[in-house]
Amino acid sequence: MALTPDRAGSRPDIVAESPQAWLRLAASVLIGTIGGVGMWSYVVALPAVQADFGVIRADASLPYTCLMIGFALGGVVTGRLADRFGVVVPLVLGALALSLGYGAAAFAGSLRQLALVHGLLIGVGTSASFGPLVADISHWFTRRRGIAVAICASGNYFAGTVWPPIVRMAVETVGWRHAHLGIAIVCAVILLPLALLMRARTPMHAAGTAGALAAGTPADLGLTPGGLQLLLSLAGVACCVAMAMPQVHIVAYCGDLGYGVARGAEMLSIMLACGIVSRIASGWIADRIGGIRTLLLGSALQGVALLLYLMFDGLFSLYVISALFGLFQGGIVPSYAIIIREYFSPREAGTRLGIVLMATLFGMALGGWMSGAIFDFAGSYRTAFANGLAWNLMNVSIAVWLLLRSRRRMAYA
Repeated sequence: MALTPDRAGSRPDIVAESPQAWLRLAASVLIGTIGGVGMWSYVVALPAVQADFGVIRADASLPYTCLMIGFALGGVVTGRLADRFGVVVPLVLGALALSLGYGAAAFAGSLRQLALVHGLLIGVGTSASFGPLVADISHWFTRRRGIAVAICASGNYFAGTVWPPIVRMAVETVGWRHAHLGIAIVCAVILLPLALLMRARTPMHAAGTAGALAAGTPADLGLTPGGLQLLLSLAGVACCVAMAMPQVHIVAYCGDLGYGVARGAEMLSIMLACGIVSRIASGWIADRIGGIRTLLLGSALQGVALLLYLMFDGLFSLYVISALFGLFQGGIVPSYAIIIREYFSPREAGTRLGIVLMATLFGMALGGWMSGAIFDFAGSYRTAFANGLAWNLMNVSIAVWLLLRSRRRMAYA
């Protein structure tokens, strides 16, 4: 049975907070957790793939790079499909792409073939289980939209908690090729039926959040739709360039400090676990203060954590700061979804969120590379942390500017 509203559900106040809406949210989190495998599986399988093909580490990283590109571009395409045909279409296509992609990866005869499969199938398939789902669930809630979006967006982090140990065990037991084949079967068996549960078209509520938090349109900020989209995309790039420094390099940073890579891996796990808490908490906050203020709060706190990384490098300090960083940054990306639902038509939510998510992924890619390049040039991560702070300041500046524009327009009205 599809997760649909009641007959009386044509009324937004009934549909938005109905048990069916919460059931749909639970299904969305499960889909995000299963479909998010693409973000984490290759990270675990990389050493085995490198040994199998006999290549250097840089070459072995190519499939992951292609995966991120496919995820970024696929988010726009799947978001557009969700806007036009409903979320079930990208979900079914994503499930098929993941199943075919992991099946093809298991039989890849060269690293180049493996990279193409990750970019064209696995990356695009994974994108269907994030942006379109977040945009879709935002239509089913009004009063509790913020926390619903945040819970849905946490599926990606749940995937990062669940899949790595499973993939590691499978790679060690049956090899990376059979592990990929097993993931293909899981995606086909679980994701396709779950996608069919989501076949009802989403209700189109009035734009904005409930009550006083309903902002309206980009014109209420004195901006065109394209102008607001551009600013949110720039903010997405800036916040994720800053975010990439600890997330991508914390393991290497701990190794350079003499603490060992195992300690860095533990800090990364703590960071992601705290990110789940942060995402849910930020949704609760967004329901009360709105998307722009939540973005500003998360971005400012992320800057504080980056500053702490600059000030302290003791082992215990790094554990504490990594936990704080996870608690501070986890809610930033869901804030963009809330802002888009506050200021754009619901019929554009999937496409516009896909564009912003693409910008955040490019920011992660740029930040990861840039931090490494700065380290190579300066011989220290201190300069890289300072660079992250500068990019974070750009994101904070955009959020402050948007907030001031919204307050001036409200005062004028």
